[in-house]
Amino acid sequence: MRSFLASSIGVTCAAVLVLPSAALASAAPDTFTAPAGSAEPSDTAGSTQSLPLSPLPAPSDESTGEPTRTTAVAEQGLLERDVRPFSLVGVVWDDPDTELHGTVQVRTRALGTTRWSDWQDVETHNAEHAADPGTAERESGTVRGSTAPLWVGESDGVSVRVRPTAPDPQDRTESAVPLPTGLRLELVDPGKDPQQAPVAGPASSGDDEDGRTTALDGRVLPALSKAESEARGEEEAGLAPGAQPYIGPRPRIITRKGWGADEKLREPAFVYTKTVKAAFIHHSATGNNYTCAQAPAVLRGIYRYHVKSSGWRDTGYNFAVDKCGNVYEGRAGGVTKAVLGAHTLGFNADSTGIAVLGTFTGSNPSASAVNAVAKLTAWKLGLYGADPSGRTTLVSGGGNKFKKGTKATLNVISGHRDGFATECPGARLYNKLGSARTSSARLQGR
Repeated sequence: MRSFLASSIGVTCAAVLVLPSAALASAAPDTFTAPAGSAEPSDTAGSTQSLPLSPLPAPSDESTGEPTRTTAVAEQGLLERDVRPFSLVGVVWDDPDTELHGTVQVRTRALGTTRWSDWQDVETHNAEHAADPGTAERESGTVRGSTAPLWVGESDGVSVRVRPTAPDPQDRTESAVPLPTGLRLELVDPGKDPQQAPVAGPASSGDDEDGRTTALDGRVLPALSKAESEARGEEEAGLAPGAQPYIGPRPRIITRKGWGADEKLREPAFVYTKTVKAAFIHHSATGNNYTCAQAPAVLRGIYRYHVKSSGWRDTGYNFAVDKCGNVYEGRAGGVTKAVLGAHTLGFNADSTGIAVLGTFTGSNPSASAVNAVAKLTAWKLGLYGADPSGRTTLVSGGGNKFKKGTKATLNVISGHRDGFATECPGARLYNKLGSARTSSARLQGR
């Protein structure tokens, strides 16, 4: 995901309706309507409030009180307001091919308090995580442009500002880039947790060693030994009979049922690609302010944001990993299958996408998370005969780094930035991929 953030439009500020907190608290969930926007009834499966952004007033000179302008395009946003409880935010717009140039920032108020956060940056990703051009998912007519979602924790108040990038004052021919049309703030309530599958402890305690956990009503796939994984390899992924298997032990995987995915949200059919030749590693850019017990809620928030707000058929990633090293099933269709994702624009075919929950531009990923990436890739890539320490060739479906049809030679375990000009998965995580490749290959027995 790119670290340079979104832009904005606007001229003058329209009045913003603010609901008193007491009135909000007394309103029944099925009758509450977010001001100037739309909201689904809240239930255990979660809900989304969608609020259109308005032009904000020009910032004033504190010494004179007179409006000042630094750009020809005004900010857009929303002034502080009460809203129904939510935990994850993002901004969307009409055209997925239009980029935002500028910054998006939000402030939130912790649920049931008067405590407001500082302004927090929201990363834009300008279609770099999306279905490939020409695919049915991309051409569905439902896809929108969107920022990355940001996890803010339980909140009931919000304010947002979208500031355009100012033109170079030395270049009088340059003007501010207009904002995309249809800017909306999306507030996601991930809903209540299902009966939870056990998760690992704090990141400092190391990896989850309880790999022998019994499957709980299909909520957990228990870990398998290397021998067990290799014995199942031919059946699960169609390895050629008699082929030397190099399949790492399957890690313990929390399934979609385990993290509480609402299967009514996604499209019911599954879409597959031919094989899995590579794994692209991402960061979710949702921030690092979550606990491992909250990771299922973060995933439900991302899932709902991808489907309801961004217009995708399902969550974009094939797998997710949290800071404690827990591995989660992502896009539906089967963890052993070559499920077509929407994670790396141009290279979704014949690959799998793994998102580490967090933001790693300036923060290091935990050792547990990196180890989990190594374990997951050793198993998943091994099912398809791919060497984690090797290179492979993929054909681009179209992107900003490789034109459509280009044959790109990439590491079997690549960062998102290897296939698309982006900062994802963040420099700190990207720098750990070398050790992940080595560990993954060793787990395969190479």
